Amino acid sequence: MSPLPDSDIASNNRPIDNLQQLSDFLLRGARPRDEWGVGLETEKLVVDRNSGEAVGYERIRELLSRLDGIGGWRGVYEQERLVGLQGKRSSVTLEPGGQLELSGKFCCDISCSWRDLNRYRQHIVTMGHDLDLVFLGLGVQPFTPLEKIEWLPKPRYEIMGPYMLKTGDMGQRMMKQTAGTQVNLDFSDEADCVRKLRVAQWLSPICYALFANSAILEGQPSGYLSLRGEIWSRTDPDRCGLIEQLLKSNSGLSDFVEYALDVPLYFIEREGKYIDQTQTRFSFRQFLESGWRDQRATLADWDLHLSTLFPEVRLRPQIEVRSADSLPPRYTAAVAALYKGLLYTEQGLSGVERIFSALSTGGFLALYRDSWRDGLKTRIPGGTLQEVATELLKIAALSLREQFDNGDSGSDESHFLNSIAEIAESGETLAEQLLVNWRGSRKEKLDLLFKHCGYANV
Repeated sequence: MSPLPDSDIASNNRPIDNLQQLSDFLLRGARPRDEWGVGLETEKLVVDRNSGEAVGYERIRELLSRLDGIGGWRGVYEQERLVGLQGKRSSVTLEPGGQLELSGKFCCDISCSWRDLNRYRQHIVTMGHDLDLVFLGLGVQPFTPLEKIEWLPKPRYEIMGPYMLKTGDMGQRMMKQTAGTQVNLDFSDEADCVRKLRVAQWLSPICYALFANSAILEGQPSGYLSLRGEIWSRTDPDRCGLIEQLLKSNSGLSDFVEYALDVPLYFIEREGKYIDQTQTRFSFRQFLESGWRDQRATLADWDLHLSTLFPEVRLRPQIEVRSADSLPPRYTAAVAALYKGLLYTEQGLSGVERIFSALSTGGFLALYRDSWRDGLKTRIPGGTLQEVATELLKIAALSLREQFDNGDSGSDESHFLNSIAEIAESGETLAEQLLVNWRGSRKEKLDLLFKHCGYANV
């Protein structure tokens, strides 16, 4: 997202007067059709080349230090600790367990995002080699137990970590052991936004099934093809999962606002410091209505609060879809291609609606949960998710070609779907490809992992 003008920054720091300001803030993300683009955010696990164990902050800090000044990157510090890198239009950040994330620049097309990812991949692989670091496009740490993974020294995680113990049994696993792939997408107005939020939620089981890549935990099969999906479901029911009201045909943007208002606050920020709000279930609605001490809620507080919501699809204010596991590099652009193909044309949107709108809410929720365990073999009335995914990939490919023909893309981007179309055709997910060969010594398993999802491979 582009930096806000000084006038907007000033308005963000004034107290909120009415609920409409919250919706208006989200609608700042609206753009005309000819300005739509795509953003790709990729998390990856950082492990030791020789042991496969998660590495601690000091080794990751050394990596960031070596990248500082290369390709326009500049160090980002918190409490004098190097915790990320900022470029002109992209950034590198660290998740709580040291997972490395690239928030790529918002591009006019997927080809641009792919080039951006490859430049970054080459930088981290080159620098990481000298430090015996390997980067894995995998959804969950494969070997290191939770208690042996260091916390990244950031103030917000000092608040979030303990709170996670109160809301579910896997919140700290989510924070320290998981990695995902996210896509940011545009909308034109409120109606378009809400329709895309609904369709993107319907696509969540398809995304989990197609991109399942987290079957191993602490060296053993977990019983899930996307264990990451199960972990997220047991993290915090207030702020994770599906926003059920948005699945209804009569939903509106106000439903997203109402959902967000009732999620408890983690913290507010004043004078550069986080102030813990987790001792009671103090929601943003309560903050807005009664304030906290002498502080009143501002749009800057609203923006910070939105960043702490983790549903499958969220608005910040662009649409961000969050269901895909971390993936080997060559599959990453396929996530963007799937969503761009299905959300950026009428044939894509209506194709998803035709398949899923007849399901009851209960039926869809069951399908959603089953997709983490069964992948493309998940049953749906009349068939399996493999059959649905195959149909939707064909629609997405036609849609991407249509966007090129209409001048909405600089090239035919349907080829980015080829890698995942192979998975849909075979019915065997990346997770199952790994499981079938998961045997032998730690060294043999490491070699398998590096081949399966190492960032040194394209």
